[in-house]
This record gives sequence, structure tokens and C-alpha cells, in this order.
Amino acid sequence: MLRLLSCYWCFMLFLAVIGSGRGHRLEHHDDRDHRNVTYDGRSLIINGHRKILFSGSIHYPRSTPQMWPSLIAKAKEGGLDVIQTYVFWSLHEPQKGQYDFGGRNDIIRFIKEIQSQGLYVCLRIGPFIESEWTYGGLPIWLHDVAGIVFRSDNKPYKSYMQRFVTKIVNMMKSEKLYASQGGPIILSQIENEYQTIEPAFHEKGPPYVLWAAKMAVDFHTGVPWVMCKQDDAPGPVINACNGMRCGETFKGPNSPNKPSIWTEDWTSFYQVWGGKPYIRSAQDIAFHVALFIAKNGSYVNYYMYHGGTNFGRTAAAFMLTGYYDQAPLDEYGLVREPKWGHLKELHAAIKLCSRPLLTGTQNVIPLGQLQQAFVFEETSGVCAAFLVNNDERKAVTVLFRNISYELPRKSISILPDCKTVAFNTERVSTQYNKRSKTSNLKFDSHEKWEEYREAITNFDNTLLRAEGLLDQISAAKDASDYLWYTFRFHYNSSNAQAPLDVQSHGHILHAFVNGEYTGSAHGSHDNVSFTLRNTVHLRQGTNDVALLSVTVGLPDSGAFLERKVAGVHRVSVQDKSFTNCSWGYQVGLIGEKLQIYSNLGLNKVLWSSIGSPTRQLTWYKTTFRAPAGNDPIALNLQSMGKGEAWVNGQSIGRYWVSFKTSKGNPSQTRYHVPRGFLKPTGNLLVLLEEENGNPLGVTVDTIAIRKVCGHVTNSHLPPLSSWLRHRQRGDTDIKKFGKKPTVQLSCPLGKKISKIVFASFGNPDGDCERYAVGSCHSSHSQGVVERACIGKSRCSIPLSSRYFWGDPCPGIHKALLVDAQCR
Repeated sequence: MLRLLSCYWCFMLFLAVIGSGRGHRLEHHDDRDHRNVTYDGRSLIINGHRKILFSGSIHYPRSTPQMWPSLIAKAKEGGLDVIQTYVFWSLHEPQKGQYDFGGRNDIIRFIKEIQSQGLYVCLRIGPFIESEWTYGGLPIWLHDVAGIVFRSDNKPYKSYMQRFVTKIVNMMKSEKLYASQGGPIILSQIENEYQTIEPAFHEKGPPYVLWAAKMAVDFHTGVPWVMCKQDDAPGPVINACNGMRCGETFKGPNSPNKPSIWTEDWTSFYQVWGGKPYIRSAQDIAFHVALFIAKNGSYVNYYMYHGGTNFGRTAAAFMLTGYYDQAPLDEYGLVREPKWGHLKELHAAIKLCSRPLLTGTQNVIPLGQLQQAFVFEETSGVCAAFLVNNDERKAVTVLFRNISYELPRKSISILPDCKTVAFNTERVSTQYNKRSKTSNLKFDSHEKWEEYREAITNFDNTLLRAEGLLDQISAAKDASDYLWYTFRFHYNSSNAQAPLDVQSHGHILHAFVNGEYTGSAHGSHDNVSFTLRNTVHLRQGTNDVALLSVTVGLPDSGAFLERKVAGVHRVSVQDKSFTNCSWGYQVGLIGEKLQIYSNLGLNKVLWSSIGSPTRQLTWYKTTFRAPAGNDPIALNLQSMGKGEAWVNGQSIGRYWVSFKTSKGNPSQTRYHVPRGFLKPTGNLLVLLEEENGNPLGVTVDTIAIRKVCGHVTNSHLPPLSSWLRHRQRGDTDIKKFGKKPTVQLSCPLGKKISKIVFASFGNPDGDCERYAVGSCHSSHSQGVVERACIGKSRCSIPLSSRYFWGDPCPGIHKALLVDAQCR
């Protein structure tokens, strides 16, 4: 084995050496329709041209085929060059040897849609992906393979991994989707953040890394491969950074012949049940992207650019159904401002610097204790500069090439000509927007609902028996979130009250004694294990105990994933242990097995009018028409507790409204219903409620952007479009054109500005969240803005006294704030 590894290292070193100089040449193709993708120490090289590339993660199964064209088009409009996606093994091979590439799983259709819109693809095959996806994207059947150890130098795992990766690569080749074949795929990834767990595998870790890299390179796809968070990525495989601050944390490429690549710039962070959303500002993202580029980075991918929805039971343990809703494109695919627009401006500013960035010499010049300039200059004099202020508390004025520049706190100014500031990461000139929700349909009467009450099982009704408690993951095999643990015992005490003590490895537990509900408990993302302690009522003689253990997704990370467990692991009644007694098990619920959430299974049970009060483990059904228009649709489940929802037989995901944040708010109340799931009328809605939620409070809502707001001051920069227009004319000195900071408002497609809610040219107080007229205000503000904007889909209003018929207060620095409605 050591001899083989040594030979392999020699092979890798040889490849790395021959790749020095102009670029690492993977394959050569003479066909003009094919793209030759190589790299050097500066960037990826496509058809002989170095590239600065901006990428965004959009995962095909987290949206629908009907949504893909719009999502990709908005990404392109936002200045992206590449769409990055994982490949989801658990979706594509749910049963060993049985494959699914249809519907939302149609990766070929997704990639071809990207290609049709003129963008590149980064294909992260993994096949372990983590991604807050149940079991990290690995199919559950791997769990039962004899002798398997995931992600290690383990023959069974490597065999199945290689089989799946080979299938995916061959599919891409057969459809001619690699750039070397004329397709859009310019980059592929093998494995995923392995270095974080590699030490746990001791001597089985490093050989696995070498094997995975060699396997990937040996496919001869004609495009480079990357490994993220793998500092020692072997030979030609590029090591890449993941995180929020790769400009500060990345150690850099492990070879001078490899480019600096950022595969995951987290635009927000995943959210868990009981947790609050992580809000990462557009300014913070822009600062760290600009810093990474200034430090010779050449590829940045936003994770996520559109997060989407964890439909069905695909979310990992305790992960929300909505995924990265704070991304530049929100869960519904709507543009989130100012994040989307500010990053679009950033991309354009950096692209203006492409030539010196890619061919010039870098010099780093100190400008102060916490300030510096990154200057890229060619011998011809073509020059670009990034002026960095790392001071998080205050703005500073620096002197660069005999010109003074004011740098806001924690910001970077980009000078495409080393003279004029085109963009600053802290000064947001793009608009803000806000989502609004409209309740279109209510289900607020008993007549609109029917119910089916799930039977509480007992020991006699179970077919699976075991002496002792089974691990839920091993027993249920992810066929269901639910596993019944049942046992029976004889009770002779005259005291009808007795303590029931159940310890669980997660995630939720509902307890029933003699068919009666006795209590629930649950864990959390940070502490999945918990204990249920309740006093229960027992009867003389035989007592039946049924414990419904519920998983909320499977774990998605960590070493030895195949060893992780869930479910009940210790039980006692009146201090008597029943852990090792005879237990009966039932995987899933009756309603699940009969698929009563679909039209095919709906009539396999007897539905009845809903009763009062509500009861645990109840199915509810109703029908509804699709709301008119094209606005996204969401199911508002704020009156429910915990369960799952289906529309026309398709699961829109788990809901868990009763798990509140530290401030007492649900983590998620609205659940996306893609219009592709709907018919015009007669849509079947089925809810499985574990607790005692009330379906009469459920509504069908539409989601839209109805508020847009712009706010600029004298310190803001003119729109970057000024640079672009005058660059095309061969003139970059925009100052002499008199361009002003400008409020630019834009409504979503199909909507127009219908009302100006507020407009003030002067010194308005506040911002787009809260505002008021200040001590200086032009009386013409409202009229001027209305004439410029009403009835239009977009408008621009410059910060100019001339535009507002004179200066209302000479000598005062001016600002313009406009709040508008779109209809």
C-alpha cells in the first residue's frame, strides 16, 4: 500500500510540475466548440483567458423545474458567471441500484437550463455533501452494508462511492456537459470539508483523500477538480476555502500553480427549529468578497444564492424546512434587497478591474495602522486599487497617490483606474425592499375540514419484536420519521399514579399509556438527547405503554455517521427498568402506509367531521383553489403545532410551529407551496398534526415585494452604470460627467410603482425602516418623485437641487429618501 501511495504521489507531483507556468493543462481539444479549462496560480483559464468568476449556489431539488429558469436569470442579472450545485445521492439512488432523475431530481435538465442562459456550472459531486440534507446526502441503505465505514479508507464505502460518482460523471459525458465537450461544467468537486473530520479516522484518513483525488482525476473530464476545506488536496486537485471570511482565514493554495478559490461564502447561515434567522448584511458580504479578490482570489461562490425549500423529509436533523431564506434570492425566488443589488454592483466594480487583476503585478501599500492598499498594475500603466479600512469603529481619511480618500468603517473602496472610487462596500446605493403577505384563502370553519384520527398502537399490533430497545435509525431505515416503541407490563400497586421516565437520543417523544396521551418532550439541534418524566395513571393488572419516537431529519455531519443513533434508549416505570424487556415496534403511521395524503390513498380510511377539542396524531384534509396571479404561495400554519403538510400528494415539508425561539416566536410559520404543485382548482391539502394544533387558523397566503425604498446622501457614489457606459466610450473619468448619487427604484416583473408613500429631498431623518421629514425638506419632493416614478416599473431620481427646482437649504449636506409601493 505504501509503495502504491508513493507512486501516486510521484504521479501527482509530475502533473503539478507540468502544470506550472501558463496553466495546468488537463486535456487539449482542437474542436472550436469545446472549451479548454486549465488554471494557473492566478485563476481558472478558459480557452486561454484568465477569468474572475462569481458563482452562486442553487440546488435543483430545493426548488422546482418551473422555478429554475427565473432563478438562473436573476442570478445572471445579479452579475454571476457560474451556478454551483451539489449532487444529491440519496435522491438519485434511494434504493440500491434504483435511480431517479425525474422532476426536481432532473439534474441534466437543470444544467442544460444553466447552459441555455450562458452561464457556467460548478458540479459538486461529493457524494457526501452535508448541506443540511438528511444523512449528508448519503442514501440510508449504505447504513446496512456489512463492514462499511463512511468516508474512510474502507473498501465497501469506496466501492459504492466510486460506482455512484462514475455514474454521474458518465451521465455528464454522455450529455456532453463538460466544458471540454462544449458544455457548461468548468469545475467539479470531490468529497466535502473532509479535513474537519479526517483526524478521527487516524491512518484511514489520508489514504482515502489520495484515493478520492486519484479517482476524480482519472475520469479525464477535461476540467479541474476541487476539494473544499482540504488544505492538502493532492496533486492537481485545487484546495478551496469555505466560510464567511476567507479573505482573512484562507491559508491559500497549497501550490503556487493553483488559484485561490472560495467555494462557500455563506450569505446567511442555516436555521434550526427553535433558532432565529442569522442576518448577514450586504455590506459584510461585500467587504469580505472584495478583500478575497484583493488578496489574489479569483473565484467566489455564494452559499446560498437561492436556498429554497427542504421539501418532504429531506432536511437534516432539526433543520428548518425553509433554507437560507436570507440569501440574495429568498426561499420563494424573490430578490432580497439590498443584498442582491449591492452584490451586483460589487461584481460590476470588480469586473472593471479584471485586466490589471489578472495580468498586473500586486503591491500592498500600508496607508495607516489598520489601512492598506492592494494595487494591481501593468507595465503599460493600467491600474486598479482596493483601499481597505479594517477599523471596525471609525471612518478614516487616507492618502493614496497624493489624493485623499475617505474610507467608512470596515470598508473597501474599489478604484478601477487607481484614481476614482467606483464602489465602496459599506455605502449601499441600491434599493431596499420588503416582502408582504396577503391571506387569500381561509379555512376557518369546521365544514371546510375533515379528520382521521391515527390509531395508538399497542404491543399486540406490532410485527417487529426484540428483547431490548432498538436504535431508531437502524429500525426505521428512514422510511418514516415515526417509530412506535411498545411494551406491556402487569401493575399490582394500589397507587394509580406512577412516574414514567424515558430517556431518548432524539428527537421527539409522545407517550401514551393505555391509549391515553400522557405527555411529550423533545431535544434540540445543540442537544438532541432528552428525558421525558411524567406521572401517569396506571390501572390494576395489564398496562400498555406506547412511545412514539419522532426524528426530525437524520444527522448530516461528523465522523462515523453510520454509528449515529436516535430514539428511546432507557425506560422505567415506578423506578423499575423496562429497558431490556420484550418490545414491539411499528415503523411509521397507518396514514403514511396508506398514503392518505394523496388522491390514491385518500379513500382508504374513513374521514369524519372535525371534533372539538383537537387531539394528538390527527390527519386533516381540505381542498382549495390556487390564488390568481403569479405571486409565490405559502401555507400559513401559525395555528398548528408539529407535523407535515402535503399538497396534491407532494410533501411541502415538516412544520414545527410550537418550537419557539428564545423570544417566544416560531422559527417558521409560512411554508412554500410552489405553483408547480398546484392545479387551478380542487387542490388537496392534508396535514398530519402530532400535537393539538387548530386547522381553523390555517390560511393560504401570497408573498410579494410591495415596498421598495431608496436612500442616498452626498457621500454615496454615482450608479456604477456610469462607469460601464463611459468605459464603452473609452473614458473612465466619470467626475467630469457630473454624475450624482441616485435613488434607483425597481418593482418585480409585472408590477409598477403605484404610490409614493414618502419622499424627501433635504435631510430626512431615519432610514428605509423608519423615516420622517427633517429640518430641511423640499416642498417639491413628492411631486417630483411622483412624476418620475408613478406607473413605471423602474425609475431613477438623482440627488440634485436642480432636479428638485432649487436648493431648499443651502450649505446643508443633502440626502434623498423615497419609499414606494409596487402593484
